[in-house]
Amino acid sequence: MSISLDGFVAGPSQSREDPLGVGGIQLHTWHLGDVTDAADLTAQGWLMRPRGAYVMGRNMFGPVRGPWDEDWRGWWGDEPPYHAPVFVLTHHAHDPIEMEGGTTFHFVTDGFDAAYAQAREAAGDGGVDIAGGASTVRQALAAGVVDELTLDIAPVLLGSGERLFDGVDAFTLEPVAVLHSPQATHIRYSREG
Repeated sequence: MSISLDGFVAGPSQSREDPLGVGGIQLHTWHLGDVTDAADLTAQGWLMRPRGAYVMGRNMFGPVRGPWDEDWRGWWGDEPPYHAPVFVLTHHAHDPIEMEGGTTFHFVTDGFDAAYAQAREAAGDGGVDIAGGASTVRQALAAGVVDELTLDIAPVLLGSGERLFDGVDAFTLEPVAVLHSPQATHIRYSREG
């Protein structure tokens, strides 16, 4: 997760025009565009390595709130970067959306545990990535299913927005790798033992 120095993974006032909130795009300059720094390239490899399935929150999937009243298919165009099943947490049922490149968005209304169980089953021997946003990652941490977490800390202060660790009571992962570039400090954490 890309995160600001003050702990935000999205800025304030998230909207269709500012999906990462005001200023939130600054958290991602380390992997967007022409990446040349060796540390950023390595961290980009960590981020983009293939997974067997993904879990994400509805806010990460798109700006539509409440019942599905429009044909939204995600922020990523016809071929999202996932190339695997993606299980989207939502309170409103929706038929699966099959995209190019092997991505199918499945909409789960039974909560995080149900979405994670479906993702584990779909992943087979592949790993499950908790793609975000902050609320979904917090739920994964509370459920104890996070074996690895990479924080890409951008030298940015957002002041407000969506905090990653609000309400998280314990953090039992240990740092196992640290990389640095002018754009971000990348810390990879792993489960103890």
